[in-house]
Amino acid sequence: MAVNIPIWPGSSSFFPGSGQTPFAFYDTDVDFAAEADQVADWCAKRLGYPIVDVELQDINFYAAFEEAVSEYGTQVNMYNARDNMINVYGSSTTGGSLTGQAIQPTMTALTDLGQAYGQAAGLGGNYTYYTGSITIQSGQQIYDLTDSNLVSFESGSPGVDAIEIRRIYHEAPPAIVRYFDPFIGTGLGSQQLLAEFGYGNYSPGVSFMMMPIYYDVLRLQAIEFNDQIRKSAFSFELSGNRIRFFPIPNGSNFTKVHFDYYLKSEINNPLNNPTAGGASGGNSGGGGNAVSDLSNIPYDNVTYADLNDISKQWIRRYTLACAKEMLGFIRGKYSSIPIPNADITLNGADLLSQGQSEKDSLINELTQMLDSLSRQAQLERKAAEASALSSQFNAIPLKIYIG
Repeated sequence: MAVNIPIWPGSSSFFPGSGQTPFAFYDTDVDFAAEADQVADWCAKRLGYPIVDVELQDINFYAAFEEAVSEYGTQVNMYNARDNMINVYGSSTTGGSLTGQAIQPTMTALTDLGQAYGQAAGLGGNYTYYTGSITIQSGQQIYDLTDSNLVSFESGSPGVDAIEIRRIYHEAPPAIVRYFDPFIGTGLGSQQLLAEFGYGNYSPGVSFMMMPIYYDVLRLQAIEFNDQIRKSAFSFELSGNRIRFFPIPNGSNFTKVHFDYYLKSEINNPLNNPTAGGASGGNSGGGGNAVSDLSNIPYDNVTYADLNDISKQWIRRYTLACAKEMLGFIRGKYSSIPIPNADITLNGADLLSQGQSEKDSLINELTQMLDSLSRQAQLERKAAEASALSSQFNAIPLKIYIG
């Protein structure tokens, strides 16, 4: 073992910002600075001091203390990130730290997913619905969508930008525009009926009569059925860049056919998301500044002063486990030290094994505790509690009143 290297003298003095901790994450935390020496003293005594020497310095204990706080914060933050990812997905990474914050459940991620399905059905969505039109030529039935002379697009260029047409407005004129009653109600006896009320001298008297709404509906249906049976149906056939209209346009009924479409460059771009751009609900991410996964969800180091005693005791135990592991590495450099007429066997292997085992045990203990505190676990516990209470109340006999 090396000589002239000072080991634990029995006390220490922690000075924040003096480089005694590797990262100085918590040096400015008053509670951390106040407990650093206490934790070092406790760990040294748990390792056998002053009965035996402890081949560690104060900076080793401080490093173990800092690691324990960071490990605790990391485990808690990973649990919170897993439990809250669906609620913060797409929100801004620059909007402030989520550490120590109560996250309110939101429906943003679910509604965004619903918008993607709704978009495929033509009901809203994340992408822009553009409009275009085809100038109809009399007698021409087939049109090329890349023909810029006849086809116009709100966005994109024909034959250059790939599009996906979602709807074509090629339908028969509504029946209401062809609603015609040559008798103006007189052929149906309405005029004679109105004469009894003193309206017979007016022409046409039916103008003063309110007909039931089904009268108009039946007339519209009759017109539409007539067109379907006796005339060619209004329809179209879309194949590649060509569209065929039925019946053959004559240029007198209409001059343009309008359609809705998407730009393929937009709908095939997974990053073209309004949520990540700050346009969806309360989330206000900005392109690359939006929460996308565990790597950029804004959880920071915990504040030691804000931790309760349960957390601090776990940290102390983890600090001791780290100290055991370090001391085991140091003592494990030599399996024994020769002295006159004997050898001293060091317990480096035992300390190393104990330290690693205790660290794993503490991590498992913490993760199990965090899992039991998840939203799902708490709801299941509440449901079980309600069921148990209901069973107990059902066993209570009801009073019988005789009156």
